[in-house]
Amino acid sequence: MLVDLHMHSCLSPCADDDMTPANICGMAHIKGLEAIAVTDHNSARNLPYVKEAADYYGLILLPGMEITTREEVHLLGYFRDVETAVEVGEFFSGHLPPMKNRPDYFGNQLVMNTDDEVLDVEERLLMGATDLSLQECVKIIRDHGGAAVPAHINRGHGLLVTLGLFPEDVEFPVVEVRPELPVNEKLITGKRRLWSSDAHRLGDILEAVSDLPVDRFSLGGLFDAVSGR
Repeated sequence: MLVDLHMHSCLSPCADDDMTPANICGMAHIKGLEAIAVTDHNSARNLPYVKEAADYYGLILLPGMEITTREEVHLLGYFRDVETAVEVGEFFSGHLPPMKNRPDYFGNQLVMNTDDEVLDVEERLLMGATDLSLQECVKIIRDHGGAAVPAHINRGHGLLVTLGLFPEDVEFPVVEVRPELPVNEKLITGKRRLWSSDAHRLGDILEAVSDLPVDRFSLGGLFDAVSGR
């Protein structure tokens, strides 16, 4: 399955405003992708509209988000359905510091429909760290039937860069790796590797180059792959 499983919509303040649900799915379709995941910071409020656009273009959407733990580790949470992802996203955003976004400094946080209409402006600053530990975040994701994947482990805010090692009390069968950066191969032996764009701009969405083996060409097959099954 040709995938890009880490990108940000206009809900993330660090992403361009033209990363709308419709534009993301349209660009993914043009680039020949078959499945995508939009993973905004500590929230999933745009996912219902991404799902609508993905269905229009015949894309499989893996619902997700990118959580920042108390240790400032970035963690991808993937779920089987949009409703669960939105619910868990509200939980995580409720554990952010009580800070308002400054659009002039951080960027806009826009909830947009498939007609590129602004439905709401998120006031909470979404890109901060939650007050939950890595272990707590993983447990919350898995308790809701989700899959927890450490994001860009060999880059800033990645697990290996931030902590230097994998914690002994949490197993990660799947990790996201930046292919252009070095990584300690001994630490990830036996783990499945994901490669995604972490796109914040439309042009950065992957071409059809990341081919993820799946047992079934479906959302269920994709979820099983990112779960390490």
